[in-house]
Amino acid sequence: KVKTREASVELVKQGESLIKKVINRLRTQKIRNLGFDSLTASTYLKLKESSNDVIFKDASDLVWTLRKVKDPSEISLMKKAAELTSRGMEKAAEVIEAGISEREVAAEIEYEMRKKGSDGVAFETIVSSGPNSAFPHGDCGDRVIKKGDLVVIDIGAKYRAYSSDLTRTFIIGKPSSKQFQVYETVRKAQDLAVKSARAKVEAKEVDRVARDYISKAGYGEYFVHSLGHGVGLDVHEPPTLSPKSTDVLVEGNVVTIEPGIYISRFGGVRIEDTVLILKDGVEKMTESPIQIDF
Repeated sequence: KVKTREASVELVKQGESLIKKVINRLRTQKIRNLGFDSLTASTYLKLKESSNDVIFKDASDLVWTLRKVKDPSEISLMKKAAELTSRGMEKAAEVIEAGISEREVAAEIEYEMRKKGSDGVAFETIVSSGPNSAFPHGDCGDRVIKKGDLVVIDIGAKYRAYSSDLTRTFIIGKPSSKQFQVYETVRKAQDLAVKSARAKVEAKEVDRVARDYISKAGYGEYFVHSLGHGVGLDVHEPPTLSPKSTDVLVEGNVVTIEPGIYISRFGGVRIEDTVLILKDGVEKMTESPIQIDF
């Protein structure tokens, strides 16, 4: 049986040594087992040298297990982060056009999210246009967006330490038949995956739903990453939605569902939402139009 007790936080004042305070606590409370999530090698060695009788144990799996399931207060903060992210994508839709640079679009997005209450970005804003959009995890540069471009925009606002994640793909001007086909394939794959996700479903099964649809459409080799990942204090957390995932979705998971197709020298399409896993389905936390009137 696992024993639990309320946690406490002790401040380390400026000029004090964190390591010395930990060592003192280990000695005064006669602690024999100490779990840790992450330590630098130097910190671990210093603690070990001064506490030979203490057994240090990797508690990262325990920490991640606890972090996988969000409580109501966390969900509330994450909904706010998602709302701010959605506002950022609204701004992207307003400003994106031929003649504006990727960097300018990113600046407009980040300013909008900050103005509405974001504490910063959850990760480096991605605005990848034209051939750059074929890189699944690109960045944004000085390239000027042109008519006919596919533009992948992947953004996330941070709110009180919690993250969100949202991707939309824009087509500048009238799409070619291939652009339309690729876009619709990704859109339908995401829709099917979202509808298949719920508590007690294996994460790899949700990935399979999207991957099978894309493969049957003839683009399987161009879907080169996992379908999604958990989101929370970090923008990438367990559970993982991938072909080899051993995770089973549970109520309170917050995950992304983000299929994509990336074709060299043609461009890429990704559509992503952050969703809350419920007993009988999901609640989309991010909101931004997907069905584009071509």
